[in-house]
Amino acid sequence: MNNLDKALSSFLEDIELAVPLAAVLAHASRAGGISYDEAKEIVNDKVEEVLLVANEWRLLIPTRVEKSSSWEDRQLLCKPGESYELPGVVQYLLQNAMKTGCWDPASAVSEVFKEIDEPALGQIPELVRDLGKQAKHHRISAAQVRQICIRLSLGDWVDVLIAELKVTGIMSPKLSPLAEVSRVGSPLYELNPSLFLSKVGKE
Repeated sequence: MNNLDKALSSFLEDIELAVPLAAVLAHASRAGGISYDEAKEIVNDKVEEVLLVANEWRLLIPTRVEKSSSWEDRQLLCKPGESYELPGVVQYLLQNAMKTGCWDPASAVSEVFKEIDEPALGQIPELVRDLGKQAKHHRISAAQVRQICIRLSLGDWVDVLIAELKVTGIMSPKLSPLAEVSRVGSPLYELNPSLFLSKVGKE
């Protein structure tokens, strides 16, 4: 196994998928994304299973947009002509894993926010950790995000930070039923599950 295989096998339920998934993700990392045809050429009959798992972990997101650009509204179709993209933070996750064999979300988060010149860079890892702690089933409300920002003295930056969390691929709007949004009292977001794992793998 290479480094990326090792990093993926540390959290995948089906370890046998680590090698084909790593091959597809490595190609996507170099190219910024991957098409169905390219993925099939790499992993043959494993292509659908690999793409389903990659989408489940939000490592690859279908580029096909239906009603909105939110992740859950992207239609995953495993057929010729379809294409899939990497959320920004995942690019850093993969690059680090290929170098170290370690799945290290904290480093990836710091690097992607450094890339966009976030002035509160030093507080971002704690912000993202707290999002994970407050979330249930990888769901978090805008009100919870605001509370965390206020605690970290980032209250004036809430709207900017929410926009940055979305553009970097850390979270995406959750298209919940109106009844649920009404109950919560604010918009909901889905956190990228690939970021909320402990630092795992062999250094």
